[in-house]
Amino acid sequence: MQYRRCGNSGLKLPAVSLGLWHNFGHVDVLENCRKILHLAFDNGITHFDLANNYGPPPGSAEENFGRILKDDFKSYRDELIISTKAGYYMWEGPYGEWGSKKYLVSSLDQSLKRMGLDYVDIFYHHRPDPDTPLEETMSALDLIVRQGKALYVGISNYQAEEAARAIKILKELGTPCLIHQPKYSMFVRWVEDGLMDVLGNEGVGCIPFSPLAQGLLTNKYLKGIPADSRAAKPHGFLQEEEVSEDKVARILKLNALAQQRGQTLAQMALAWILKDVRVTSVLIGVSKTEQLNDCLHSLDNLAFEMEELNTIEEILK
Repeated sequence: MQYRRCGNSGLKLPAVSLGLWHNFGHVDVLENCRKILHLAFDNGITHFDLANNYGPPPGSAEENFGRILKDDFKSYRDELIISTKAGYYMWEGPYGEWGSKKYLVSSLDQSLKRMGLDYVDIFYHHRPDPDTPLEETMSALDLIVRQGKALYVGISNYQAEEAARAIKILKELGTPCLIHQPKYSMFVRWVEDGLMDVLGNEGVGCIPFSPLAQGLLTNKYLKGIPADSRAAKPHGFLQEEEVSEDKVARILKLNALAQQRGQTLAQMALAWILKDVRVTSVLIGVSKTEQLNDCLHSLDNLAFEMEELNTIEEILK
């Protein structure tokens, strides 16, 4: 495993981190979750990323992770970076989502109970709140660190301008923003329009989620939609109509280039993101140990020739 310094902080993260957005809820098989977590840790993945609403049902990923943590990883707590988030809908009533101090503090308290932890290493605000003053949301993150419930704080899904404001407020409060978690892949590139520059200039780490575009940038959809894929699941975020003919045609071309590089498509897609020095880590989600092993081998070749990068740009036009 390679470890990269997170922005200007003292913290290093593995180049590949494991996200528990999917495949770790009560609808999933606990023993499979356990096998994935063991394989990840044995291969140097020290960072596990969660959120209050991960499951399904919401909260169940944290509960399952907490159970496995207690049974298998308790003595390794100081070797782990555990993150969670709050921002999306979690419970009924006026205090169950968005970015108020009431919601963020309450949600983290619930998350800590579900996981059986005294603190998390990183706590994120999961999405911007258009109705709550940014000063209130950021002061909640500052409060949480001062309470000892999180060591570091971050933001997720913030556009460049609002991220710059959030980073400035946190710096003034004395609790710097450690990291930003945006959606970023070969197919989703909005972060290149200013956000990456903000993060680089401000010394904030970047940890993209969905770097494989919900599995599109793997060999899974080269021949249609498999029955066990996210696009085939009723509770998945990847919809069947997103696996279009045009997308599949591009995927096939990218796969041919990956094969020329001696990589799988997933390995090349992860390497393509990790080539940027402003990226601290990539967050992967897997449903099988074989997928995790495949992703780990992306680190065998992170270098790209200019001709390869130009070919990728042509395919993605």
